[in-house]
Amino acid sequence: MTADQGRPQPLADDATGHPLTVDTVVAALGADLRSAGYTNDGVTDLLGTDAHEALVRGVWWPALAVTCDVTGEHGRLATLVRLFLLGSDEPDDAVAAAFPTSGTDVLVAQGVLARVDGSRLRARLDIRPHADDTRDYLVVADQDAAMRPGPVARDHVLGIGGASISLARAVIREPVRRALDIGTGCGIQALHLDAHCEQIVATDTNERALALAAATARLNGMSWDLRAGSMFEPVAGERFDLIVSNPPFVVGAGGQDYIYRDSGVVGDGLCEQLVRDLPAHLNPGGTAQILANWVIRDGEAWQERVGSWLAGTGLDAWVVQREVADPISYVSLWLSDAGEDESTAARRGSEWLEWFDAHGIVAIGMGSITARAPLEGEDRDPDVVIEEITGAGEELTGYEAQAFLARRRYLRETSDEQLLARRLSVAPVMLEEHSLPGDEGWQQVSAAVRRPGGPGAVMGVDEISRALLAGCRGQVPLGVLLELLADFHGVDADALAEAALPVVREAIGRGILYEAT
Repeated sequence: MTADQGRPQPLADDATGHPLTVDTVVAALGADLRSAGYTNDGVTDLLGTDAHEALVRGVWWPALAVTCDVTGEHGRLATLVRLFLLGSDEPDDAVAAAFPTSGTDVLVAQGVLARVDGSRLRARLDIRPHADDTRDYLVVADQDAAMRPGPVARDHVLGIGGASISLARAVIREPVRRALDIGTGCGIQALHLDAHCEQIVATDTNERALALAAATARLNGMSWDLRAGSMFEPVAGERFDLIVSNPPFVVGAGGQDYIYRDSGVVGDGLCEQLVRDLPAHLNPGGTAQILANWVIRDGEAWQERVGSWLAGTGLDAWVVQREVADPISYVSLWLSDAGEDESTAARRGSEWLEWFDAHGIVAIGMGSITARAPLEGEDRDPDVVIEEITGAGEELTGYEAQAFLARRRYLRETSDEQLLARRLSVAPVMLEEHSLPGDEGWQQVSAAVRRPGGPGAVMGVDEISRALLAGCRGQVPLGVLLELLADFHGVDADALAEAALPVVREAIGRGILYEAT
């Protein structure tokens, strides 16, 4: 048998013109990548911690310096890193050695590689390792503007980015039957949904995105129901237990220069419509978690704007604003992302800022919306919390989102009388005090308790609430503890309970207090 026998033979792209459409090629490609150790840990070990962290930050030259010296058993991995992560042109023989099963001719024909000249090859796709706590994955996308010259294509498929990782970390990972990923792109959300969802429907308006998402699924041994169309059109009349979306939320005049970021809808209208349509597609008790941007106009509270999207939906919700950008910073971010030349970027940026100014937009809010449909038979007002949480280390996680919804349910179902009879414990928290120098030394001006790592898990305290929290050790009912505090401070017990219960409820809502078992 010759070296070429047993490999998939070269095949031209099908009529769609999309890459990686042949299952046998995808299987061979995956086998080659994994046999070379092309995993998240494998790349980190090859590069070393410092070079790998630099690469994550977009600094590529340390990784190039490391891999250029690698030979022997790790030579294949070094070639793959240079091809797919650094955008390097590589000698034909080195690339052939990196793909012993699939072969370079097949990968050129299937849009994975391109010939630079007669003796060198480069990657046409961004194929990179990704991992969570339990599995290693491979993700297929288009190369971004930093990897090759010129602006990205209109149907560019975005790879793994900060927004997609933020959403993946924020999704509640409880087992469900049906899940929907709106605007799947390269398939990164569907990839993570596969671990806890029986059926996954993933949609996108971009046919190229659906093709690359299909390749991502096949590379990882998964199968998703991929459908073309906008918003909920491909799933009309269907309901789901979980809906996730990292939509094309960029706020603008309604153009669609790049499908991955521009919705074609004016302003923040796409995100508003997405929220308003959720109730028709969530099963009772179902959850939706989406990323969104919203406009902030001069004199207008952002909370009122996003709150109006939820009005009338009947959904419980937790809206978190993580960042606020001024128009110049916002436009600059997205212009640099597209890789346009300076003159085009300047013209487009000027028009964009003029549109913001004409509509009184002074800032753009960025954050997430976690919503849950009421259970069957529930008849009550929706429970909506809208807050700003911008601190480092307070990023939303699936665990925290699930705990937040559980705490809000506990508060709804527990009356004040019941709460006074419960034994409460305080979570591991830290007391933070702030003082200013005065005539008599340091004078305390404020104090707060904080649950480290919890988003928004901080609340101000005074002398009595500090004592109350310290006394919540799960040993005596809350009512008894309040009576002891009232007696110690010489105040009326009923008055203290009336004043303390809102504080206790806030502490429970923020995960600072919980019911002892």
